[in-house]
Amino acid sequence: MVDILSLAVTHGLMAIALWRLLSRDDLGHDPGEAREPWRPWLRAPPAGPDERA
Repeated sequence: MVDILSLAVTHGLMAIALWRLLSRDDLGHDPGEAREPWRPWLRAPPAGPDERA
């Protein structure tokens, strides 16, 4: 017979892991998606998404 405590502990840990994964802010954001290619003939690298006006 399978011990109920072992099932409860393992499922509880999986639920905590799922909760923490779903609560991440960067879940649906791809950091490389909005970047412009760096052109070496320009003096400065392109501005990040927070630095644009």
